[in-house]
Amino acid sequence: MKWYEKHRKIIIEIICLLFILLFVYAGVSKLTDFQKFRIQVGQSPLLTSVGRWIVWLVPVTELIIASMLCIPKFRLQALYVSFGLMVVFTTYIVMILKFSPFVPCSCGGILDKMGWTEHLIFNIGFVFLAMFGVLILGKVQFENSK
Repeated sequence: MKWYEKHRKIIIEIICLLFILLFVYAGVSKLTDFQKFRIQVGQSPLLTSVGRWIVWLVPVTELIIASMLCIPKFRLQALYVSFGLMVVFTTYIVMILKFSPFVPCSCGGILDKMGWTEHLIFNIGFVFLAMFGVLILGKVQFENSK
């Protein structure tokens, strides 16, 4: 048995824990300082038309995903959604950096202290973590269904 096969359950637990921490922290910090988050989203040249929905949708979605990651039955779906959300966030950062003359930050807490390049690298890392988690957990669930 390969090292990877023996430890993949631990790897999945670590990936899920990292996403739970990220999404709970980000969601709660956005809701805690809701006015600041609302203003920053409103300042975004890319989100102006949907800002009213985004300010509620993003933190609530982050908290729902974190909750789903706590329940083993929903982990694979939650990892897929985490992957999608991180791809959207990462794409948003790229678009802001490439096409926007004004670069607002609508992150919360310590993520607010990161520069945009660091934030982009951070997000890309989480995109790969989610992809890795989907591949591992998907393989485990496929093997268990045989």
